[in-house]
Amino acid sequence: MSFDFTAHERSLAVDQQRLSSLFGSGDLLPLWIAEPYVPLAEPVRTAIETRSAAGWYGYETRPDAVKEAFWAWMSRRHSWSGQGLSTIVSPSVGTSIGVLIEELTQPGDGVLIQPPVFTDFKPLIARAGRTVVRNPLVLGEGGYQMDLDQLAALTAESSVKLMILCNPHNPVGRLWTEEELRAAAAICTENQVVVVADEIHADLALPTMQFAPFAKAAANTGVRWAATHGPIKTFGLAGMCDTLLITDDGEIAEGFKGASSRLHLTRNNVIATSAFEAAYTSGGDWLDGLLDLVTGNLERLHNGLGEAISVMPHEATYLAWIDFRRLGLDVPQLKDWLVGAGLALSPGHWFGREGAGFARMSIAVDPAVIDEAVRRLNDHL
Repeated sequence: MSFDFTAHERSLAVDQQRLSSLFGSGDLLPLWIAEPYVPLAEPVRTAIETRSAAGWYGYETRPDAVKEAFWAWMSRRHSWSGQGLSTIVSPSVGTSIGVLIEELTQPGDGVLIQPPVFTDFKPLIARAGRTVVRNPLVLGEGGYQMDLDQLAALTAESSVKLMILCNPHNPVGRLWTEEELRAAAAICTENQVVVVADEIHADLALPTMQFAPFAKAAANTGVRWAATHGPIKTFGLAGMCDTLLITDDGEIAEGFKGASSRLHLTRNNVIATSAFEAAYTSGGDWLDGLLDLVTGNLERLHNGLGEAISVMPHEATYLAWIDFRRLGLDVPQLKDWLVGAGLALSPGHWFGREGAGFARMSIAVDPAVIDEAVRRLNDHL
């Protein structure tokens, strides 16, 4: 399917207060937010409107069909079955990771991340009184790789108890292979480190690529694991829907359920529940169209930018990782330069110091927006 942007009323709707606080005022293209700026999937819109029209919004038990729709989707799209796994509702990815840090580690313990990586991981660790352990990705000729030797050395430290794995990786766009995931799992098994795989971008592998769930890749390694999933990034429902925590570990599942009960994290939203089920039941054609759009926009970026600015190799997500290092700007200068060009992008250093010289840009937008972004960048050189 293709998207009709002429009738799309929220092409680049953003929180203007947030935009101004981060980037200042002016004519800025707001492309820093990790969500798709495309018309909502029609089955999801219909489900929301139908449920809203019912006129009652009181307590309602979340139907089993919600989880069943998710697993039917995962089976169709990723050949992954939920048999033998616990599937637990969680308000957000951050909630899931925050609870697991509290449940699986003690104050002062090390929690490992692989920067440049999603901005929320580090503060979740620090605010819990745990120690951030950095295993930076290695950037080589072919793109980013895990530093498995350093991973082995770091996890051998008895204080390191947990690894947060971003799969697919935000912001660098890597889709880890089964071999890479299995190697990381083996290292963590040997050192008794639990892996929390943030797989919220799982559905956003480009059409030529295939997402590998950590659970499948790590099967038979003995690693303890949990993974985050849900429709929020895939379908642009981050302001509405819950997420899911998946695990095969009874102790992890029971600990998370206990914390959810104590903190009252399981109250559902009746309209969000309808959107969740509709997305996984009927959203396949829409997602295929989104991935085609992202692929085309990625090509527009590659073809439109000159040698001074380049797009890094990209395998998954609708978030392009753009290399500005040839401009020779330091961290504050690059942000100011981008604002001067009329672009609000996520500066790379937000994701860790390894991201300095880069910026992240949402490309799930009208192709005309990509063309305008390219024009602004080129004109500002």
